[in-house]
Amino acid sequence: MSIQKQTILVVEDEVHLHEALKLNLELEGYEVSSAFDGPNALNQIQHAHFDLIILDVMLPGMDGYTIVESVRLHHINTPILILSAKNTSANRVQGLKLGADDYLTKPFNLEELLLRVSKLIQKSGTPTTTLVSNDTYSFSGHTIYFKLLQATLGSGEKINLTKKEAMLLKLLIENKNTIITRERILQTVWGYQVFPNTRTIDNFILNFRKYFESDSKNPLHFISIRGIGYKFQD
Repeated sequence: MSIQKQTILVVEDEVHLHEALKLNLELEGYEVSSAFDGPNALNQIQHAHFDLIILDVMLPGMDGYTIVESVRLHHINTPILILSAKNTSANRVQGLKLGADDYLTKPFNLEELLLRVSKLIQKSGTPTTTLVSNDTYSFSGHTIYFKLLQATLGSGEKINLTKKEAMLLKLLIENKNTIITRERILQTVWGYQVFPNTRTIDNFILNFRKYFESDSKNPLHFISIRGIGYKFQD
């Protein structure tokens, strides 16, 4: 029997970084809500339960420090992980003194962030989540298990996916029938500072066609948009 997912509010106004965080957290099995400015974030925090808040400092409308202070004044004890480009000890101390539980400077290592997220949620005593239905997606007889990094093909064959493959599949599928530019793919899947060669994306798409298309030379699901990017359609 599945239990309710742990919920995380991501408060970050840089769209590509926000999307990358959301994808990675969802692949770890978390339920993710979004806010892109301070007032909206504070409103959500005051009216909904979250197991963790990931909070940028520099935000439109209200900065992250003010949000932390307001949250703690309202006796909301949700763990808060601050993300900030401000990397001085004074900034870190300020955030922690106001009530944040952890502070991570940009650019950060993704695996380190995920480890800190797990530790903060464990510390808060939230029970471990189990895989639920929206961690899977089915089309044309295939089923993708995002969190497990696996897929079962229409033929019954089971394949393992790399984390980057799962991230790219999730990005395309969550934006079904929408063209995703190469730039957005690179920034969201590979990180907002480290970009691979764009040919890497092409190779991933070729692999998806081998896995999921009945005729890889005439794809129905993973469509190239010349000079722009790709889209998924089921």
